[in-house]
Amino acid sequence: MRLDPIDKYLLIPLNRFISNSTTSGFLLFASAIIALILANSPLKQAYHHFWEYTFTIGFSDFMVSKSLHHWINDGLMSIFFFVIGLELKREIMAGELSNPKDAILPIFAGLGGMVVPALLYLLWNSTGEASNGWGIPMATDIAFALGILYLLGDRVPISLKIFLTALAIADDLGAVMVIAFFYTSNISVISLLTGGVFLIVLVLANRLGVRNVLFYGVIGIGGLWMAFLLSGIHPTVAGVIVAFTIPANVKIEDENFVKKMKTLIDEFKRSTPNETTLVTPDQLHILDEIRHYSRAAMTPLQRLEHSMHPLVGFVVMPIFALANGGITFSSSFFDDLGSNVSLGVIFGLVLGKFIGIVGFSKILIHLKLTTLPEGVNWRQIYGVALLAGIGFTMSLFITDLAFIDPAYILQAKIGIFVASLFCGIIGYLTLRKA
Repeated sequence: MRLDPIDKYLLIPLNRFISNSTTSGFLLFASAIIALILANSPLKQAYHHFWEYTFTIGFSDFMVSKSLHHWINDGLMSIFFFVIGLELKREIMAGELSNPKDAILPIFAGLGGMVVPALLYLLWNSTGEASNGWGIPMATDIAFALGILYLLGDRVPISLKIFLTALAIADDLGAVMVIAFFYTSNISVISLLTGGVFLIVLVLANRLGVRNVLFYGVIGIGGLWMAFLLSGIHPTVAGVIVAFTIPANVKIEDENFVKKMKTLIDEFKRSTPNETTLVTPDQLHILDEIRHYSRAAMTPLQRLEHSMHPLVGFVVMPIFALANGGITFSSSFFDDLGSNVSLGVIFGLVLGKFIGIVGFSKILIHLKLTTLPEGVNWRQIYGVALLAGIGFTMSLFITDLAFIDPAYILQAKIGIFVASLFCGIIGYLTLRKA
């Protein structure tokens, strides 16, 4: 097949770049660095004011006004959580969380990596508004952690990458539950019931065989997400719920699909071609049928997950980092670094994650309830436990939910940056030597 120059020199290299597992992690890191630079440059006032620009959606008496910062955290991050929901459903149905024997270690390691950091944080901040930040060190930034792990290439076994992925997904599920149950404002029962009606519609559509993703998008965003936005429960939770209603079944089984493809390919071979670059009407009809059956052989869930990963990795997450990563350092930096909030976050992410993940894993294995993944040793588990201390995205997200006081927000962000940088470097070096 002859490749056009634009395919050979632009599209194929670009697709290869986008599909690289480390690329989105690097872009996220670059966005955070840019945010830090802007927040500490002569443009810092313009940077901070830009995210506070308010705009409104809706019509007539039904209108919602929020700052750009809130639309990013409530809207764009709902897309991120939607993709997490798709991953969770796939993993539970046929992935690393489908077999209880294989899932028990990453699930309980993830549980330990949430409970211990929260307790350590509360040791430093047991009362007042500062205590609301206990959820901040519970989170793991899967993009950063996996990006660093993939940098090591063949130095780490694939089973370790699978273990970290499953652990991070279990961690994300825990974070969603924490947000839903603990970081909500006053709940509007009417809005919540309205959301319940839209949820029933989505579930029934799944049962009736509706596979049009546009339908789920309209009902999910225009209905369920908006209801959650007005209900007091954080709307990102709606993203996960909608994801679980996406159909995960095929319309044509593998064997029938193969037979149909063979028949259509034979028909295409027998068709009389044009003497031009155009296909004949018969060939066009056959190609349409091939496309139809190809889509029928894929689940809407997997198709959506595959198509939305670039959107999340290359648009949603970098924008979130730009909007939330800008810390303006001042002469009080070391005072903020030594504050109880900052120290609680640092000790929670660095020590809490390590103790929780390693400790719960050792207890399970000592009780002979599970075993280490094949080809994985304890030093590699130590390295993964350190990488799990990279809280960044999710920790920044929960910070804005936990605090109202700007001083606490700043202290928490400083703690997140310091802890994430330390865990990333030490985790990488530990795994490199392992």
